[in-house]
Amino acid sequence: MSTNTLVTGAGRGIGAAIAAALAVAGHTVAVHAGHDADAARRVAATLPGTGHAVVVGDLSSPAECERVFAEAVDQLGGLDVLVNNAGIFRAQPVLSGSFADWHEAWRQTLDVNLLAPANLCRLMAEHLVQRPEGPAGGRLVNVGSRGAYRGEPENAAYGASKAGLHSLTQSLAVALAPHGIFSAAVAPGFVDTRMGRPALEGASGAAIRAQSPFNRVAEPEEVAATVAWLATAAPEWVSGTVIDVNGASHLR
Repeated sequence: MSTNTLVTGAGRGIGAAIAAALAVAGHTVAVHAGHDADAARRVAATLPGTGHAVVVGDLSSPAECERVFAEAVDQLGGLDVLVNNAGIFRAQPVLSGSFADWHEAWRQTLDVNLLAPANLCRLMAEHLVQRPEGPAGGRLVNVGSRGAYRGEPENAAYGASKAGLHSLTQSLAVALAPHGIFSAAVAPGFVDTRMGRPALEGASGAAIRAQSPFNRVAEPEEVAATVAWLATAAPEWVSGTVIDVNGASHLR
């Protein structure tokens, strides 16, 4: 029997790589995009296996979280795994711009990076508990960030949102373990994606690569492989962990 999985923010970058890694592992994937349905369709069309779906919606809206989740359940016939990957990275230095700019950056970032995963995790837990076969074996995997630990001086809201996501992951691990539901996260460092490539190709590129003793940044597939392990083969006893995927660029 196939494992059915919803991956948010899967139209490109890390999310697309996660969808691919899970499909290779035998999952049937609901590929989510916030707005770009064509990008999500292109990703879904490249996945091995059959039955993959596309769902589109702005997860900063609780109502859209409910609709996207319900569509994924309907199209796949149920869900076993949720991967919260969708996120935004908005620069807002503490002493730049207006107070209104500061507040709006925090509101947008927390809505997408923390409240949306919290809402989807709640919907997923409820779905698992209510499904006929019972909740045991369900998995929640969240994509956090190294920035939660080392700080993000130019992107404080981002760092705080990811710290909150790590904490949410661990709270859910404790709350849902009696139901047999697994919850874990990854904390990537800098990854070579379209969003990060301008920085890598600019004047700061060498310094960014030098943050790791490997003198490079991660490929999306390296993060995806770790997520796929958590979503498939990781033993139940790993629940509650946040795995660093940062090439030893930040140790804790």
